[in-house]
Amino acid sequence: METATVISITIGAFLVGITGLSVYTAFGPPSKSLDDPFEDHED
Repeated sequence: METATVISITIGAFLVGITGLSVYTAFGPPSKSLDDPFEDHED
């Protein structure tokens, strides 16, 4: 394969991985430990 194709696939896989990790952290089981700063300071 050409160098540009390998680099494109690598960057694409990295972006998909980061996106998946972000969605898992935001909505999966680890989200139970996240705090909402707006709910902490209700008026």
